[in-house]
Amino acid sequence: MTAHRPFADPVGEDRPLVNPAPNTEPVQELPAVFRRYRPHIVSGLRQSLASNHLHVYQMLRYSMGWSDANGRPAAATVGKAVRPTLCLFACEATGGTVGSALPAAVSLELIHHFSLIHDDIQDRDEMRHHRPTLWAVWGEPKALVGGNTLRVIADTFMWRMAEEGVAPDKALAVVGLLTEAYLEMIEGQYLDLSFEGRPDIGLHAYLDMISRKSGALIRCALNLGALIGSHDAATVRAFRECGRSLGLLFQIRDDVLGIWGDEEATGKPVGADIMRKKNTLPVVYAMSRAQGRDRDLLLSIYRGQTVGDDEVSSVLEVMERVRAREYAQSLASEYREKALEPLSSVELAPEARRDIEEIAEFLLVRQH
Repeated sequence: MTAHRPFADPVGEDRPLVNPAPNTEPVQELPAVFRRYRPHIVSGLRQSLASNHLHVYQMLRYSMGWSDANGRPAAATVGKAVRPTLCLFACEATGGTVGSALPAAVSLELIHHFSLIHDDIQDRDEMRHHRPTLWAVWGEPKALVGGNTLRVIADTFMWRMAEEGVAPDKALAVVGLLTEAYLEMIEGQYLDLSFEGRPDIGLHAYLDMISRKSGALIRCALNLGALIGSHDAATVRAFRECGRSLGLLFQIRDDVLGIWGDEEATGKPVGADIMRKKNTLPVVYAMSRAQGRDRDLLLSIYRGQTVGDDEVSSVLEVMERVRAREYAQSLASEYREKALEPLSSVELAPEARRDIEEIAEFLLVRQH
């Protein structure tokens, strides 16, 4: 595979694309590995929130999609559980058991949901998974408490590894790695917020930000699973490096969906990232490639006070002219290949190798 040269293409010269984003994409089922682990993950998550009847736990069960705002059972759209699935997969693929990695997998998902609750407040998002967000229903103060509660539950749930036979020294290492990862995630969120509206963000700064914001937990998921399942340091490193590239792939595809995704599939308004003047990859690329009137237009919009529907349309037109969508999807394709490279030297069962290939492909073309 040829290494990419970010933004180095001469103006007007088309860059070869790897699996460019199609204009219309079919709805895709989750790969079998997601369906295989979902019952374990859901069971563990429900256990983590089942022991307390304070109202904050009702809020959290609503946030997880299990109940409506009045506490009645509901079947709302729920997330893909990417992080816990990767953790359980890596553990089993390296010789461990689902039970031994389940506390870590559940904790990863709780940390992820903690971040979503806070992100929705910071981004002023009122809808997620086709229904009102936590802060939109109960207000910011209670939503903040709810998110913080999830983070603490995640910390305490990790120690159930001892009940599953994980050695104390390995359990301690797992707890430390998760704590480091969600600190990175919070740092990435800070950078993301500080980048909003700035026209001077380059690819290096962007990749550093997403490697923290989205990449840290995805990298950590494969790292923790392999650490619990394997005693071989080289194998653990290989899974960690796979996770590093998968994290970048995940966020780049998320950036594409944040601008061009189907609102019915994503559950969020199309163009919301542009309205918030977020520096996602298509924006960073468009800023680097646009010239003349197009660049002046982008600078005017991103330096302005508000972005409305007309400004969103103008930004989309510039992105179309510089082929920002195609660039973003081609870069995501490169990270899919990079994710699989470290595992090429690891001895895996054919089923496990097929699983990770299907996961990588799904993350590349996912619709939500």
